Amino acid sequence: MGSEQQIAFFLRELKDGDTWRRAAAAKGLSRVGRHEHAAVLVAAADDGAPEVREAVATGLGRLAVAEVGRAVLTALMRDEDPWVRRRASRAAILLGLDGPEVVDAFSRLLGDPDHHLRINALDGLEALGVPGDARQLVALLGDPEGAVWGRARGRVYGLRDDPAVHAELVRAAERGEGATRAQALGLLPGEWTERLIDSLVTGLRDDSARVRIAVARRLLDVEAARTRDALVEALEAERDAQVASWLLDGLGRRGEERVLEPATRWLDDAVVGPSAADALGAVGTWATVRVLRTAVADSSLPGRTRAAAAKAIGRAGRWDAVWLLLPLLDHGDGDVRAGAVDGLDALVENGLRPWERRPVARALVAHLAADPNTTWRTHNALIGLAEALPLLRRTAERTPSPAVRAAALSLLDTDNAMDEDTERDLPRFARALDDPDETVREHAAESLAHWLAATGQRPRDEERLRARLTALASKDPGAATRASAEEALRVLDGDGHGPS
Repeated sequence: MGSEQQIAFFLRELKDGDTWRRAAAAKGLSRVGRHEHAAVLVAAADDGAPEVREAVATGLGRLAVAEVGRAVLTALMRDEDPWVRRRASRAAILLGLDGPEVVDAFSRLLGDPDHHLRINALDGLEALGVPGDARQLVALLGDPEGAVWGRARGRVYGLRDDPAVHAELVRAAERGEGATRAQALGLLPGEWTERLIDSLVTGLRDDSARVRIAVARRLLDVEAARTRDALVEALEAERDAQVASWLLDGLGRRGEERVLEPATRWLDDAVVGPSAADALGAVGTWATVRVLRTAVADSSLPGRTRAAAAKAIGRAGRWDAVWLLLPLLDHGDGDVRAGAVDGLDALVENGLRPWERRPVARALVAHLAADPNTTWRTHNALIGLAEALPLLRRTAERTPSPAVRAAALSLLDTDNAMDEDTERDLPRFARALDDPDETVREHAAESLAHWLAATGQRPRDEERLRARLTALASKDPGAATRASAEEALRVLDGDGHGPS
């Protein structure tokens, strides 16, 4: 059947066929028909069957005769059937229809109960470069469908300088509901906080937890005593775990001592407990540390909370923190052990007292080899602790664990710490270049490059070392190992960074 015969067939079917044949004819005509057949589809747009109207909308988009389809497509975008509205709105986008009546049609669809149509409306208005109905657009920030509110957020952000959109965004931030208000607060720049202060303080009592979190995030940056009092009162009254976590974190960072009572109350909550411990440690008073000591020893608390309490004790840095944390390295709960390592890490970073350095070094090196679950966490805590170097050398030679061997070699790196025996570490790094484990080779090559640069010494068997480094730089499967080997070769050639 030729195209003219097909067209004639579809025209007859569109006039005399049953529902499905008329719908199929409209689709078929749009595939083989010519521009003049758009008028035929327009005439069928008032068909009583939604299946036919849907096919007409699709067909008008395919025939691409914008001016012929404009009026009927905008009318079909108001059709009672959602599938007809979908096809009509997609056709309007495909044809690039514009003008006030098209903008109005898309604006109505911003509030359509079908989320696919809300998406089409946003896409259509974006293509036109206009916001449409600003109130409806901003309201979609709280849409339950991620594909809708995500698009709406992008549109509102892009149109934030449009007066109507901006005014509606401010209104939503002050008086909006639920997710819409929370999103609006996130979109307004920081300088708006002071202008919204009264509504923000009131928002700490909003029914929506999302709004209370969004409000708290802004108010936690305000220094005014009134605001801090409002935040403390909100924390004391809060019963939602996520909101309480935000308030505890923020007030703890600000050193607000009044978190003591509410934080203590939240310690036994599986979700909020770690945040409560962090807040107590950030405040770091005698009173908060006493609570943390009790929490660490309380076996009824979740392991994550006790771990956070151990870390917080280190962060608070009181005189007995080291002696509280060292025994916890042998605790039966892995979370608590990890928390103790984090607490000691904080103490090392902030500066141990001279008499604390050796006990901490010995305990952490022993833990490095004993607890495979915290190897690199323990490695981080040992960085810069020169007292650990003699023990780390023995560990690097004796441990059967590749991870521990790699961590020990990394800690012997001159970028991390040095002592009187550092100049004799070169053979150790050189031997580890042949280790079967890729991570060990990586840290050996990196440490060797840094050792050559820091000491300025020439290796005794330089040619052999060059050959091994050259092989690593060209053939090792690890990109980091190849890069470190290349760096070491540059230092040997005098092109790297030597001692100043």
